[in-house]
Amino acid sequence: MTTAVEKAAPATGLDDTAETEGALRTLRRGMALSPEFRAGLAVTVLLALLATAGRVVVPVAVQQTIDRGLSGGEPDLGFVRLMVLVCAVAVLLTAACAYAMNVRLYRTSESGLTSLRVRAFRHVHDLSMLTQSGERRGALVSRVTGDVDQISNFMQYGGLMMIMSAGQLVIATILMAVYSWPLALLVWAAFVPLAFALRRFQRLISAAYTRVRERMGDLLAAVSESVVGAAVIRAYGAQERTSRRVDAAVDGHRAAQTRAQAMVALTFPTSELVAAAATAGVVVAGTLLGVGGHLSAGKLVAFLFLVTLFVSPMQTATEVLNDAQNAIAGWRRVLGVLDTAPDVADPGEAGTSLARGPIEVRFEGVSFAYPGGPTVLHDVDAVIAPRSRIAVVGETGSGKTTFAKLLTRLMDPASGRVLVDGVPLDRVRFSSLRERIVMVPQDGFLFDAPLADNIRFGRPGASDEDVRRALTDLGLADWLDGLPRGLDTPVGQRGESLSAGERQLVALARAYLADPDLLVLDEATSAVDPATETRIQRALDNLTRGRTAISIAHRLSTAESADEVIVFDAGRIVQRGPHTALAGTPGAYADLYASWSR
Repeated sequence: MTTAVEKAAPATGLDDTAETEGALRTLRRGMALSPEFRAGLAVTVLLALLATAGRVVVPVAVQQTIDRGLSGGEPDLGFVRLMVLVCAVAVLLTAACAYAMNVRLYRTSESGLTSLRVRAFRHVHDLSMLTQSGERRGALVSRVTGDVDQISNFMQYGGLMMIMSAGQLVIATILMAVYSWPLALLVWAAFVPLAFALRRFQRLISAAYTRVRERMGDLLAAVSESVVGAAVIRAYGAQERTSRRVDAAVDGHRAAQTRAQAMVALTFPTSELVAAAATAGVVVAGTLLGVGGHLSAGKLVAFLFLVTLFVSPMQTATEVLNDAQNAIAGWRRVLGVLDTAPDVADPGEAGTSLARGPIEVRFEGVSFAYPGGPTVLHDVDAVIAPRSRIAVVGETGSGKTTFAKLLTRLMDPASGRVLVDGVPLDRVRFSSLRERIVMVPQDGFLFDAPLADNIRFGRPGASDEDVRRALTDLGLADWLDGLPRGLDTPVGQRGESLSAGERQLVALARAYLADPDLLVLDEATSAVDPATETRIQRALDNLTRGRTAISIAHRLSTAESADEVIVFDAGRIVQRGPHTALAGTPGAYADLYASWSR
């Protein structure tokens, strides 16, 4: 048996290893996760080089026109026309190559980002409930949406500029060296210190944009909570407090964004200053070389064109640096999701599929503690026979809901093990587990879809007739007939068009239609009126007949109709037996029953 020392309590929160990785390593990992980014990259780079090469045709044509077409006494108009035609053709080819490159880059980047978004979204669903609850919902959504959008902006603009700029730098450098290698060295000497400074500055900008992405997560969390909890906010007159909280999140994001932009802004005047110094140096040195007969007028003019082509990528690098750091910060947060190993993992093909039929449940020395908290279950041993109907009761915080979550493997125990039909729960495939065991939580979540679609959520292939029959079996046919559009009635976001009791009825009908072998009801009748509760209890008799059913309840009317009652107190099973026996025996259950009866 696994001991508490051998198996640590599950961790919450996302893996932050990626947050400390270097920029290049982050980019490499991100590209590796989405191989679509590299699809056809060679052709895209070739088109980028052709588009870049077209830009240097104009400086070369200008040099040839000045030195050959306009030199001497009589201008060679035929040669000048030829150079103009060459420039026109080069511009058209450059535009065509740039268009084709853009289209290919957009297609591959969108394909890669789609793959990354889907992978991150599916991984979020694979994470345990503890891990998800350890991260605010808005911040978690931000990692899959906003952070990926930042990567998209970089891949479609910054990535394009990087390819173009790299090709432009190489070609401009080669031509400058051909025309005058001393002037080429002069230009490089002016920009090399800036390149080293930008590399060091990049680390500070990277940290700044990581804070920007974190503040964006805080902002989304604050806004989403204020929208979802609008009814509670109005009920308690907390609009002003909520506004202050949202304003604080907005100001936090603004301050982080401003700091990051201010750091990036420092690079713009620096690059402008270096570019001006390089151009002035070329004019002075080029004039001296021309006077000495080492450089023609055409070559000097062409060289100045080439300096512009050389300087442009250097200045663009500051913008690309801005997008790159924002994207890398987003990539790190997405990788933080993907690096988080699910602590409740599907055994997959190596797992076991359970045969249909009533389920036996066995807890063997099970203990559990939420991360950072005390132990909430202590060495629980229990056997639940097939086809038995069990009521689990206890004071708030006694461990009964944790017992249900471990049984449905929403969490794994810190020690001990849970078995179903003799198979450890962590060896059962999720596909089989979710088919055999269904849990109806306290707040049955409804989707923004018609009533029928919400009921057949656990059995998508069910027809409208199947849904209607399930409602009839549960004694809810009259309720269905009273709805304005019957099965097509929209329930609204989170079921807001229905009352709390009606939402619980839909959750029960959904579980009934799924036809599980083990049904776990967590406070299934907590949100309904007494008349509806009576009707549901009568329907549950049909639902649970022939199945193993475990009900977690505060209303002890459920315990009265159960085959057996399990009583939890301070994380331990303190009593167990039929309702009549426990109610007449002094102890925790008798106290609960007396209090409920009063």
